[in-house]
Amino acid sequence: MQEKKLKKIPNCLPKYRRQKGLTQKEVAKILGFKTSSIISKWERGFSFPSTPSLLKLSALYGRQVEALFVDLFQKIKEEVVSDALNKNQHE
Repeated sequence: MQEKKLKKIPNCLPKYRRQKGLTQKEVAKILGFKTSSIISKWERGFSFPSTPSLLKLSALYGRQVEALFVDLFQKIKEEVVSDALNKNQHE
């Protein structure tokens, strides 16, 4: 039996963290986590931050939320626009 390949969530978190000169451990502490394991999971695309954590990351890195997950945001935006256009055509 083949193992299912996990789809990673593409993001720019490591890039912006490094631009701020922070370690994963420092980010974890600022966000109120005891260890950096959650930051590592986010940066590697294995999990997604909660809304409050996402907003904190945005404030910490000085970036809009969509800039942190630019590829995911673009994909969602395209899907929403497409769905809206399709809905309007069927009405």
